[in-house]
Amino acid sequence: TYLACHTMESSKVLHVVMFPWLAMGHLIPFLHLSKCLAQKGHRVSFISTPRNLQRLPKIPPHFAPLINLVSLPLPQVHNLPHHAESSMDIPYQKAQLLKKAFDLLKLPLATFLENTSPSPDWIVYDYASHWLPPLAAELGVSRAYLSLFSAATMAFIGPPWALLSDEYARSTAEDFTVVPKWVPFQSDVVYRLHEVTRYVESSAENESGTSDTERFGISVGESDVVFIRTCVEFEPEWFNLICDLYRKPVVSVGFLPPLQVNDETDDDEKWVGAKEWLDKQCVNSVVYVALGSEATLSQLELAQLALGLEKSGIPFFWVVRKPPGSTQDESEMLPNGFEERVKARGVICLGWAPQVKIMGHPAIGGFLTHCGWNSIVEGLGLGRVLILFPVMNDQGLNARLLQGKKLGVEVPRNERDGSFTSDSVAESVRLAMVGKEGESFRANARELRGLFGDKKINDRYVDGFVRYLVETKNPNQ
Repeated sequence: TYLACHTMESSKVLHVVMFPWLAMGHLIPFLHLSKCLAQKGHRVSFISTPRNLQRLPKIPPHFAPLINLVSLPLPQVHNLPHHAESSMDIPYQKAQLLKKAFDLLKLPLATFLENTSPSPDWIVYDYASHWLPPLAAELGVSRAYLSLFSAATMAFIGPPWALLSDEYARSTAEDFTVVPKWVPFQSDVVYRLHEVTRYVESSAENESGTSDTERFGISVGESDVVFIRTCVEFEPEWFNLICDLYRKPVVSVGFLPPLQVNDETDDDEKWVGAKEWLDKQCVNSVVYVALGSEATLSQLELAQLALGLEKSGIPFFWVVRKPPGSTQDESEMLPNGFEERVKARGVICLGWAPQVKIMGHPAIGGFLTHCGWNSIVEGLGLGRVLILFPVMNDQGLNARLLQGKKLGVEVPRNERDGSFTSDSVAESVRLAMVGKEGESFRANARELRGLFGDKKINDRYVDGFVRYLVETKNPNQ
């Protein structure tokens, strides 16, 4: 009987391959789910390129035996800088070249899947790997597409039957500023014109040979299941629409809030300095400002943002990072004399910062964000009211969703060219942080902490994710 039980148990131990897109905002959530799988005794092969694997937070020793980091060198592509292995290494105009290199990982990945032992039960992949589902199917590996975008964003992008047909093609920038035909209810989750022109121009020279539309269409369409990083309670209307549109199993994995605040060591210099300053500030008085690792602002935009923070009169902690590929020093990007003028109530942190720790400090009351989904999860997980300043990718759609749910105040910008004034920044920051009309936003953000940051609720979603993989793995393997 022991042998029979033992065999039965081991047959439930999965080997799951994780293959994220080459961006830190994708690698981290994929790694988070890998740790959740390892915690339940399953084996994970986490595949990426050498530099990206080095950038990941260290895997805790108790998970290390079950998580195998598999390094596949990124093939070289003409005009892609030699060191570039992730979207944070390049300006967004070169994103298509990174996808071209990524597509060349097909052969080494196929070799790994064929030769690895035990044979993989599942491969969990990202939107850019449109070539992966047919390859996995051929090898008898079950296919799961993991969406790191909100359900609202996925619904706006559209179902495979629309993405892969000429009838629904969106060919002009204006096409992205209207509610899609397949959304049956009132919605303001659309792009603004200036958010799209940047996107359409950069993908016009489609150097990878495959549009993002096609990548999404095939990645979703040829999966066995779609996992999505959201909680149904947060956007039930959008989640239910996705289920109707996709005509296949859709499973929420929760928000994947950061596993713990202590990913960085406590003696980290930047955190020590930040904490010292924050400890002297009043509770909920400081706005934390960070625009992610990829968002690129022009010198003029950066100056308006700086002057807006100055005019607002609100204490701030601003993380300034230089754009990918820039040779300019971060401090040179700010207006003359700015640092001197604001030093009594503002901190400018150049380069990387321990974001979750800083935002977790009681002095932080609000978060001026580029609206990347990772950052939103972190900010709302700590109950911080949001000042919405979307820059690229899905960020505009996220901003509309959050503004609609009264969780954030969007900085007003010119619809066509995206220009904005320092006054509009100052007014938005004041409204969100201290304004009477902003009180409902602050209250909503505090309340949402109970969903975004609740370990129990989010663990329950992750349990459902693991259970789905165990119960529906391909029986023929």
